[in-house]
Amino acid sequence: MADNKIIDILTDFSLTRQEASIYAALLNHGDMTGYEVAKDTGFSRSNVYAALSALVEKGAAYLVEGEATKYRPVEIKTFTSNKINELKKSAEYLEAYGPQKVIAADGYITIVGAKNIKNKIREMLEKTELRLYLMASAKIIGEFENELQQLVASGKKIVLLTEDYTLKGAKVYNTNLVQGQIRFITDSAYVLTGELTDDEHNTCLYSGQKNLVEVMKEALKDKITLLA
Repeated sequence: MADNKIIDILTDFSLTRQEASIYAALLNHGDMTGYEVAKDTGFSRSNVYAALSALVEKGAAYLVEGEATKYRPVEIKTFTSNKINELKKSAEYLEAYGPQKVIAADGYITIVGAKNIKNKIREMLEKTELRLYLMASAKIIGEFENELQQLVASGKKIVLLTEDYTLKGAKVYNTNLVQGQIRFITDSAYVLTGELTDDEHNTCLYSGQKNLVEVMKEALKDKITLLA
């Protein structure tokens, strides 16, 4: 059986958990009959055959005809690349023809789950025009190092409050942090604050509300003053 992280990631590519487990079994063993898959995974034969048919339909397996029908896994790089290309085309269509209502950013939005919080951070980084202030652990900041390097290269002002971390071109202040704490301001206009510890129950508050942005800016400036 594949570990849970592998199964979780495969479900991001439109597979159910059972389909993902069976796909992982095929990748581990190569061509297998439905009976062999059921024996290896412990799933019932009826569920296995239904899942194998779904894998064929979803582009994760081939049907190999012979004395006994077997199923061959599509190479994982091929499967994931095909899915990504399909999603890109779907995304392009939605961007061109989907609803275009503008959502105001001056309210208070609660973002739940580490994955969603990280996606919001990437969005904020992508939209940064002038400067950003980010207080977070080196582990968190390291996940966005490529994006931060690109911002530095494009002349944006980057200020980091963290520990044991360096980024060429950025101003870094070493400080002690509460585990998982994150404070993030971009262009003196948007703020993200809360907890990020790779937990699905993590929550952060995002807002373009001027009062909150100003309070957060002053708090970070005061901390920088003490560290300078």
